[in-house]
Amino acid sequence: MSKNPRVQAKIKTELGDNKHQRLSIEQLDSLDYLNCVLEEVLRFAPPASFTVRNVITNDRLPASGAQLYKGDELMVNIYNLTRDKRYWKIDPDLFYPERFQGEDKDHHPYALIPFGGGHRQCIGQDLARFELKAIAAGLMQHVTFGDGGPEVNAGGHSQKFTICPNNVGVTITFD
Repeated sequence: MSKNPRVQAKIKTELGDNKHQRLSIEQLDSLDYLNCVLEEVLRFAPPASFTVRNVITNDRLPASGAQLYKGDELMVNIYNLTRDKRYWKIDPDLFYPERFQGEDKDHHPYALIPFGGGHRQCIGQDLARFELKAIAAGLMQHVTFGDGGPEVNAGGHSQKFTICPNNVGVTITFD
């Protein structure tokens, strides 16, 4: 968010008069734009870069013709799904939370699976999303993040099991 002052300003506007006070669960639930921002953060940098699934019936991949057999394990690259132009109407390389209010609101259900999907999705995802929202709202009530500049904020990431940002520099201004 440090590179997106417009997004921070919209979150602060949504928080409105609730600045510097504890938010109730109902107030947190009502923060629709913050929800879109967090979805975009999870799309942009999912907690896990891949998931593994077992093939349950023999099948063939339509594009390549590769044969899959029951019991085979497939590694699904979550990061690549979130950047695939086939599944996102708005440029997937652009950090744009409003996609979840407009054109991309009804994206393919498996184009965004930061906690996995189906029967084996993360059982802690609701708690993780709630904690992320509570922390983000609390921070936005008190501080503004700024871009640390090109010399310390070169960007990029290391993609292992989790996606780790490289060379991140952020300034923090207390409101």
